[in-house]
Amino acid sequence: MSKVKKYGIIALVSIVLIFVAYASFMSFACYSEGSRSGVLDKFSKKGAIFKTWEGELRQGTEDRINPQRFTFTVNSSEEQAIKDLDNFSGKQIKVYYCQKYWTFPWQGDSEYFVNKVVLVK
Repeated sequence: MSKVKKYGIIALVSIVLIFVAYASFMSFACYSEGSRSGVLDKFSKKGAIFKTWEGELRQGTEDRINPQRFTFTVNSSEEQAIKDLDNFSGKQIKVYYCQKYWTFPWQGDSEYFVNKVVLVK
């Protein structure tokens, strides 16, 4: 094997490994963590190929006039959060989330991943 071919293969493998490490970091690392509160308007499992738990929180005014919407995703591994969100529909809640840099289609529609839910009222 010639030196050029050998170094070409090493360079190609290095580029692939760097891309995989970058993609893993961007999709699994938390960009920010925090909480939001509001009324849970929608929570459902959706998707044609990739089934994910998606929700929507109505923030701001109680009278439903121009509310701010917070859309989020819940991982299937967060069983307690899924159970709580199923029970808290239409109630005032506080959700704790981790924001990702970006996500793959099978991870969910939102970059906000809820890991804990607390009933406020």
